[in-house]
Amino acid sequence: MNTKSIHKILLGLSLISLSVVGCKKDFLNVEPTDRISTTTIESDTSVLEAYVTNRYIGTRLQDKEADGSAPGFGRGFEYSMWSSYTDESVYNNDDFTWLIQRGQLAPENLGSAGVYWGRSYKSIRECNYALGVLAKIAMSTTHKKQLIAELKFVKAFRYQDLIRNYGGVVLMGDKVTNLTDNLQDPALFQRATIKESIDYTVNQLDEAAADLPQDNSGSWLPGRATKGAALALKSRLLLYAASPLYNAGTWEAAAAAAQAVIALNKYKIYDGGYENLFLNDLNNDEIIFARLFTKNANHTHLEIANGPNGYGGWGGNLPMQNLVDDYEMTNGKAISDPTSGYDSNQPYKDRDPRFAATILYNGAAYRERNIETFIPGGKDSKDGIDNWNTTKTGYYLKKFMNKAYPLQNPWGNAGFQPWIYFRYAEILLNYAEAANEAYGPDAVPAGSTMSARQAINMVRARSGVNMPALAVGLTQSQMRDAVRYERRVELAFEEHRYYDVRRWKIADVTENKPAGGMIITKTGNTFTYTPKVALDGRKFETKHYWLPIPRAEILASGGKLQQNPGY
Repeated sequence: MNTKSIHKILLGLSLISLSVVGCKKDFLNVEPTDRISTTTIESDTSVLEAYVTNRYIGTRLQDKEADGSAPGFGRGFEYSMWSSYTDESVYNNDDFTWLIQRGQLAPENLGSAGVYWGRSYKSIRECNYALGVLAKIAMSTTHKKQLIAELKFVKAFRYQDLIRNYGGVVLMGDKVTNLTDNLQDPALFQRATIKESIDYTVNQLDEAAADLPQDNSGSWLPGRATKGAALALKSRLLLYAASPLYNAGTWEAAAAAAQAVIALNKYKIYDGGYENLFLNDLNNDEIIFARLFTKNANHTHLEIANGPNGYGGWGGNLPMQNLVDDYEMTNGKAISDPTSGYDSNQPYKDRDPRFAATILYNGAAYRERNIETFIPGGKDSKDGIDNWNTTKTGYYLKKFMNKAYPLQNPWGNAGFQPWIYFRYAEILLNYAEAANEAYGPDAVPAGSTMSARQAINMVRARSGVNMPALAVGLTQSQMRDAVRYERRVELAFEEHRYYDVRRWKIADVTENKPAGGMIITKTGNTFTYTPKVALDGRKFETKHYWLPIPRAEILASGGKLQQNPGY
């Protein structure tokens, strides 16, 4: 295989030149003007620091957004959100999400889910390169330690993305692989076990947490990793490690990792209301780590991308009935409980307040009027204007949407909502799950100040939510169900559900249920609600607990890279 072919194929393990490269011996001896040379990075501390901070954003290796934006860690605010790979939502315009929903993904047919392997290893290589430069460049010891810690955090985040999508991964250490290396070395493609992968990543986070600052202040701007961010990622990883799919850690360790974040006494539940939590990037003590955008920054314009068709929106990520039905009544009872007070003729009345803050439903107040998904004649139904983007489920997404931004002309008003990677409510729920599994619902472990039940109740007592507290005396199984409910509704659309149902090994149930929707018919002043299937053919098989490694990566390794079972 010639060098050109290798350069094209080996996206996966980042055996490609840096995106910011220097020319040791350029054929034409011309210095590129559209990129920064490695010589500059290795001699100018300000350029090196900019290079380090740019690792948070990263790029896909293919399929960038049409506006040139890059997603950073995870998908976040993209047109088709990660929720539309789960039983949270259906994406109106497909964009490969139906491929996963219908269980049709394959190593050579991954669509937008096929980028994680390649872009993660590209970023890991870039971090290793920067670590090598830092070892040689003159800089204050304190600041150098912080930058090294920052790079270790970014590396750990990328490894987390690999682990939660593929299982055991190739651990590169601090190696910077080049095209001139022996690309046929089997050791280059050897996958570690899940436990080895997690242990390595947690060690990186421990080292990062030791040297990262407590706060974003001075030159350490908001959006850069802090000690809390490193400990929060460790909490998530160890929770995953203890879960049935991974079986590579203990619940005690997971509880302790969450407690370490709690013990910082830096974060708390936001008191400005659940809906506003996702619109504010300032003075919000619940946010531990987030990607912040500036006005006019190139990223998805949420309001028009997900807005109802009657407002000229594109109706993007459409909440499923599956999720709607899981919201409790305000009395804390499931709608399936005959004593809950649920009325099928008024199905949206007296539901957990997070429902109305997350989902636009027929009759919901929105902007200058109420949502009309009913037929005939509803402005947000197929009878409304622009019916090509009518909801398939009877619902539209409200979470993250800011009514202060003009929906019809949003282009100069995108960029204020942060994408939250970690927030305090997740940590409390991590703690509640791990503490319940390790010690039971009501025990307060040594070194902690709360039980699993108390941690959940802090989330349920959020201002504007005020759901009934869980009572003392629940069984461990009942508390497990309560934890899973709370994660389902509190963290909806935040890229948790996809991984939660897999790590719990219940995806064979949740992801094989039809994608539900609701037909709402209006006769006079009466509404009739008829369930429907919004997307047919949903299918999940055992092999789908992990993504397949893209076929190009397997071929590039000469077959040495081991594919996940079933693919």
